[in-house]
Amino acid sequence: MRILGIDPGIAIVGFGLIESRGMQVQMLQYGAVTTEAGLPLATRLYQIECDLEALIAALQPDAIAVEELFFNNNITTGIAVAHGRGIILYTAEKCGVPLFEYTPSQVKQAVVGYGKAEKAQVMDMTRRLLHLKAVPRPDDAADALAIALCHARSATSLLARGDGGVKQTV
Repeated sequence: MRILGIDPGIAIVGFGLIESRGMQVQMLQYGAVTTEAGLPLATRLYQIECDLEALIAALQPDAIAVEELFFNNNITTGIAVAHGRGIILYTAEKCGVPLFEYTPSQVKQAVVGYGKAEKAQVMDMTRRLLHLKAVPRPDDAADALAIALCHARSATSLLARGDGGVKQTV
């Protein structure tokens, strides 16, 4: 199964593609879709949609995993990220790829084994699980790979039971 993990954003949308065969996972590609600061929000959202649609067509994922939003202190940034996330959900649906959503704590639990793990722990375990020499950069790409790993682990455990334990957008 080819899983495209996506870390939502406006300036930077991280992506990571992995191949999952049972408990074996392999990183295939990662990177980021970026938009230029100062452009109108609508222009940035349109660019994300176009770039993501091209990326999905090129990578041919079997599933897309996206992180649910977690609002910290800056609600203005959170709202902008929510706009970007909406475009990501729309584009996945438009391209006909099954979409799965995970909370930050679900990602941390799946990758590190502890739902309140620190970001550095998640990044290091992502590197280890994918047998990479270094943590992928930018951080958004590393986060996207962690989200993809979360889905791979869920797909081989909870989803096999039938209840999924995850929210799937169909």
